[in-house]
Amino acid sequence: MALPPVLSAIVGWLRAGYPEGVPEVDYLPLFALLGSQLTDAEVSQIADELASSGNPESAGAIRAAITTVTDQPVGESDIARVRARLAEGGWPLARPGLAGHHG
Repeated sequence: MALPPVLSAIVGWLRAGYPEGVPEVDYLPLFALLGSQLTDAEVSQIADELASSGNPESAGAIRAAITTVTDQPVGESDIARVRARLAEGGWPLARPGLAGHHG
């Protein structure tokens, strides 16, 4: 199933920000960041796309990270690290000030 254009663009930005693939240590903050800006269904579609293009171990780790994000808070410093990495790849959602926090 093809992703909607906006989700395809996000996957493209993820691949630009992480040309060697997303390291497992960044799964939790990445999905916490995505979850603050996208619906659960959209995050799931992105995870499925990343999982389908990776190895089976990555697919399982990605799914576990999504489940964990909903169960426990992720450190702001970890989210900031991932946001900065994605901003280097040109991801507009990752720019400071667009994280959904005001004031």
